[in-house]
Amino acid sequence: MSSPSSASAPAATDSPWAPLAARVFRALWIAQLVSNIGSWMQTVGAQWLLVGHGAALVTLVQTAAGLPVVLLALPAGVVADRFDRRSVLLAAQFAMLAVSGVLAVLAFLDALTPAVLLVLTFLLGCGTALMGPAWQAIQPELVERRRLGQAAALGAVNVNLARAVGPALGGAVVAAAGAGWVFAFNAASYLGIAAVLVAWRRPPATVTPSGDGGLLAALYAGRRYVWNAPGVRRVLLRTLLFIPGGAALWALLPLTASRVLGLGSGGYGLLLAAVGVGAVAGAFALPRVRALLGANGTLAAGALVFAGVLAVLATVRTPWLVALALLPAGLAWIAVLSTLNAAVQTRLPGWVRARGLAVYLLVFQGGQALAAPLWGAVADWVGLSACLLVAGAVMLLGAASVRRWPLYDAEGINPTPSDHWPAPPLVFEPGEADGPVLVSVVYRVPEENRVAFTHRMRQVARSRRRTGALSWGLYQDGNDPARFVENYLVGSWAEHLAQHHVRWTDTDRRREEQARELLAPGTVPEVTHAFDTAAGPAVPAGSGPALAG
Repeated sequence: MSSPSSASAPAATDSPWAPLAARVFRALWIAQLVSNIGSWMQTVGAQWLLVGHGAALVTLVQTAAGLPVVLLALPAGVVADRFDRRSVLLAAQFAMLAVSGVLAVLAFLDALTPAVLLVLTFLLGCGTALMGPAWQAIQPELVERRRLGQAAALGAVNVNLARAVGPALGGAVVAAAGAGWVFAFNAASYLGIAAVLVAWRRPPATVTPSGDGGLLAALYAGRRYVWNAPGVRRVLLRTLLFIPGGAALWALLPLTASRVLGLGSGGYGLLLAAVGVGAVAGAFALPRVRALLGANGTLAAGALVFAGVLAVLATVRTPWLVALALLPAGLAWIAVLSTLNAAVQTRLPGWVRARGLAVYLLVFQGGQALAAPLWGAVADWVGLSACLLVAGAVMLLGAASVRRWPLYDAEGINPTPSDHWPAPPLVFEPGEADGPVLVSVVYRVPEENRVAFTHRMRQVARSRRRTGALSWGLYQDGNDPARFVENYLVGSWAEHLAQHHVRWTDTDRRREEQARELLAPGTVPEVTHAFDTAAGPAVPAGSGPALAG
């Protein structure tokens, strides 16, 4: 198994399939492909059972599957950051196997009502929500960091290859033998991932105090990191601007197939397969597309293609022309999602990776879950064709917004823990829960560097806040203009130790060094740590100055 690396060699020099050389990644990729095929077969079966019950009910299948992400993604991220991710994934597989088994039994007994189908689909979505952050977070353990973009693209290829096979297979099985068999296959498909996870001998991670405290504190730490990471926030914004329009295709395609094109479940499966075929074929063209257009150009082009496909669905009544139009939709989908996934993966450090990815999954899957019933309601109100045209207009606006809100350049970002600060030299040993802790850093800055120093310290401020600072300020001494005092408050001593050893990354260290390059020659920062005596027992005074925070 390859270990993560910060190697500087560009991923573009490797084959797009290079991550598959890692044994565990390859085995999980194959097992996931089988499971994804099962999931698509089940989606076709579930949606087709509800086609005769109205547009809103059909789109609720997507909502029932995606809504648990809205409710559980953040707690699932905390679980994946605080517990063994392999064990979390195994628990999710066995839970989803049990729910799919119940679906199959009820379908065979002809006892599967729309309400029961949606409830069980919701429970499967809960398993997916629990699995999502942990699955994403183990990727850097399986492949080198420089290949995370390729691994993300292969993940998208996996989903879309399953989309190319699963819907057509599911539609054929439903037509020939009934929905119970697709539910049964989906249940069995979880066993493959579970077998690979059981066989994976994951190296024990070094246990370092995270400083997160309880569940609420860990949730807050994750939210604080994302809020103070402009690069991650911009990825989330781009996701939010793409997903609502994109969700219209998945939510309304079964209605287009049955009402407009007059197709049965097999025909609907073939339409979904066309999207998957386009995505798989697009994987070969994706490196060239990214080299030509860049990340932001790829996002804009993907939204434009999706807008065109939605317009075709709204106006064309010939099934084979619609199938041809869905091929570039697959390419656009994989291009946009692999770009966004790689962007967020490369920006998150290990200590908060699952929580950051949980927020991304919340926006991505939750956006689909919330948008799907809205498109169903709009389709019932203004008609299916008009609804598809409205969704296309939304995608056009998303494409135009790339110029105003592009992804930030990730060049030089390194989320590897730095651990360069020495242990704070105190004359007493605080308890982990002691705090809040006021950290004060005194700098001496010559006059010609003060404006630049203040500007660079804004980047340091973001690093402090991302890694635990509840508040931050930089002050200039009124009696000694060369003297600057940085104050930041950390919730507990454990959190400050986590800043020292876990949370401060190489990128944070570099930004701190860039600010300190402007200090007066021969001077070093002087750091003191003060504890809130009102929050607990008084502590001895007299901690001397240190050389790091």
